Amino acid sequence: MNVFTQLGQWLSDPNRWSWTDPAGIPYRTVEHLWFSVLSLLVAAVLTIPAAVWLAHYRRGAFLASSAVNIGRAIPSFGLIILFWFLASRWGADTNFWPLLLALVGLALPPLFTNTYAGVVQLEQETVDAARGTGYREWQIMLKLELPLASPVIVAGARVAFLQLVATVAIGAIVNDGGGLGRYIVDGFAEGVQGYGEIFGGGIAVIVLALVCEGIFSLLTRWATPKGLALQNARRES
Repeated sequence: MNVFTQLGQWLSDPNRWSWTDPAGIPYRTVEHLWFSVLSLLVAAVLTIPAAVWLAHYRRGAFLASSAVNIGRAIPSFGLIILFWFLASRWGADTNFWPLLLALVGLALPPLFTNTYAGVVQLEQETVDAARGTGYREWQIMLKLELPLASPVIVAGARVAFLQLVATVAIGAIVNDGGGLGRYIVDGFAEGVQGYGEIFGGGIAVIVLALVCEGIFSLLTRWATPKGLALQNARRES
């Protein structure tokens, strides 16, 4: 039996398209997105306010530059194993906290770096003009720097989220969840008979990543202020 025949049989399972059965692709997709979105939101809350404040006062430049290298050096699977070990030692839920903490750790560097860079690269004349009109520092950060830096911030969130989508699948190795990655792990456990499930799970992860990429492309356009978009369009023309 070839892999395509196995894939067809796997997809024809009555529970494969269930929203409530763990065997269902919709169920696993929601689980996959839940971990990815929650991790991105937690990382954004921890990172963006601090990065905006540091960039506004021109502090933490070394930290911002180091965050890129830290993000590249962190092994995602190693983080998951580390937090799983700690959770098991402390009696915490090993099906939730290890994966969540590892995902948050992976999302922090790109979010911090892009937020910091987005604020720092703004023209100082614009900030000085806002001060001249009576804006306080917190108003400049919230009403000027954050909106103008939003396209760069969303770009960082885009990179982080795609990394999270890929890493959630790896998380299936150490917990009962793992979203769509559950199919890949279970397929390997079945040996030759699981090739169809592995293939189907891999396709599902790829499709989900491409859909998320498209959504973030739209979010980037939506997050760009109209004035800034017109200015960029004039520069390109």
